[in-house]
Amino acid sequence: MNEEYDVIVLGTGLTECILSGIMSVKGKKVLHMDRNSYYGGESASITPLEDLYKRFNIPGTPPESMGKGRDWNVDLIPKFLMANGQLVRMLLITEVTRYLDFKVVEGSYVFKKDRIYKVPSTETEALASSLMGLFEKRRFRKFLVYVSNFDPSDPKTLEGVNPNKTTMREVYKKYDLGQDVIDFTGHSLALYRTDEYLDQPCVDAINRIKLYSESLARYGKSPYLYPLYGLGELPQGFARLSAIYGGIYMLNKPIEEIIIEDGKVVGVKSEGEIARCKQLICDPSYIIDRTKKVGQVVRVICVMNHPIKNTSDVNSCQIIFPQNQVNRKHAKGKYVAIVSTTVETSDPEKELKPALELLEPIEQKFVSISDQYAPTDLGTESQIFISRSYDATTHFETTCDDIKDIFKRLTGTDFDFGDINRKQNDIFGDAE
Repeated sequence: MNEEYDVIVLGTGLTECILSGIMSVKGKKVLHMDRNSYYGGESASITPLEDLYKRFNIPGTPPESMGKGRDWNVDLIPKFLMANGQLVRMLLITEVTRYLDFKVVEGSYVFKKDRIYKVPSTETEALASSLMGLFEKRRFRKFLVYVSNFDPSDPKTLEGVNPNKTTMREVYKKYDLGQDVIDFTGHSLALYRTDEYLDQPCVDAINRIKLYSESLARYGKSPYLYPLYGLGELPQGFARLSAIYGGIYMLNKPIEEIIIEDGKVVGVKSEGEIARCKQLICDPSYIIDRTKKVGQVVRVICVMNHPIKNTSDVNSCQIIFPQNQVNRKHAKGKYVAIVSTTVETSDPEKELKPALELLEPIEQKFVSISDQYAPTDLGTESQIFISRSYDATTHFETTCDDIKDIFKRLTGTDFDFGDINRKQNDIFGDAE
């Protein structure tokens, strides 16, 4: 370990592992360490079930009705991959997909006035959906055609809309869409957690709806993918990519000190040894004094012995509440649902009440409240680049935005998907 590296990475969350893999592919000498004995950091996949009980300080052991503990693999921060999103592009270009198996999430639902409705995935479903009235469906269809053709560089497709000035509220008004349809579009298609976007330029919202539609077109059932064996597979896949290009990985390494000289990082001390570096990437937990708290997220993992009502008993789905997200995946005759939202009050669990009532009866709950952190500076002077905590969104698009932002500050150049192409002669590293 007493060597000099271009980049040292602390923490094996997805953000850190993707950046580690990318920097290794670009020819940098990388050392990657984690104080934990497992990959994933705060977004780890926990197995066996007994470990989940210990992590949340639940007394005793899981009841026999839960089956074998090894049959369980529970993600602490579940997020879906948009089938046409940035993370899937990164996985395809780096060929990390060869280490992973995915399944299509079976459906997407929205909660409206005490009921669950399926988010239509085809034109036939849209026409049959009771989410909208007949005339509203026609207006909504015109709106979707407009979004599909929307191209900021082609004035003919804009129909008088200025992408950087016209607000999304004004676009909805242009198509005479009612409040229920606006709620459903903003939260279930554009996947916004709040309604602040309504008074912002429409280009971001329209691009989000296009991403949803393009992702949906890939597989038909829903726009979401999920790793078959849990999200812990993702950081491990990128760690393997880094190792193929010479990256060194060390788990179970306590970090004693981040060494800074003249305001600039020069190394990391662990177990009495010092590894020197030019740049450092880490999650907020490794250098909390250089971060600021920007919010909290409450998450409740629920174990049930029944599917969620009105979801056609599917094995995996997403249910969108206004500013609440519910994810679920199937596990050996049991069902796991994760409910999450951004904390707004002093009673976070109460904020999730509508979703938790929907899941009753619940056999076991695991509640966590996580502080969200963001770096206090860009890191260009200290060369310490800190990732942001995972937010309450149910997808990885914001995580990918953070990765691209760190990359730009780290290298001084914009992130280019073409730069992370694997070389054709590197397959030797994949020999089993």
